[in-house]
Amino acid sequence: MSLRFWTAVLLLAATLLVLHARPNTDRNPPSEPLAQFPSTIAGWTGADQPIDQRSLDLLGSGDFLNRIYTQNSQTLPISLFIGYFPTQRTGQTIHSPKHCLPGAGWTFESSNSLDLTDANDKPHRVGEYIISNGDQEQFVIYWYEAHGRSVADEYRAKLYLVADAIRMNRTDGALIRVITPVDPRQGTAGAKARAEAFTRQVAPLLPRFVPD
Repeated sequence: MSLRFWTAVLLLAATLLVLHARPNTDRNPPSEPLAQFPSTIAGWTGADQPIDQRSLDLLGSGDFLNRIYTQNSQTLPISLFIGYFPTQRTGQTIHSPKHCLPGAGWTFESSNSLDLTDANDKPHRVGEYIISNGDQEQFVIYWYEAHGRSVADEYRAKLYLVADAIRMNRTDGALIRVITPVDPRQGTAGAKARAEAFTRQVAPLLPRFVPD
């Protein structure tokens, strides 16, 4: 088996050992429920989408936002998903999009990570994917947010989880995912520009709901 697989196994084992050894209650700062996340962002208007029970069972205990934002009839929509987990002490950690999206029939065409600067000039380390399902393509931006830190890599996120559990007695964190369709007339560049511009406006809003 690959080194990446055994690294993941060791990280998960270390995470479980540390979390079970620490106190059972996280010391999280107060935060607002995701239901209060702004429904209007820089000219985009959002409409909540239900999450089916099977998906909720897979996600586990947490606070979730699943919303479609639209701007006008000429602009393709943007899907925003935020999953905030107040604690990860039960051993059920945040799911990676790499595991969830293929299960829905999507395949990864390319992946990248970069620093994306938000509207307040704060950099965020994010992952970017192009995924496809038949003749459909979508552009995806995602990252893990915890304690004012943005991480694109799931293994690095788990290392920070262990360190923060020791230093801060906190295991809370969130996954943020932005998806927009690729318009064949505009190509990937158009979807990338649309998703990144939206993400720059979303990121500064997060500390109200995902505490630093």
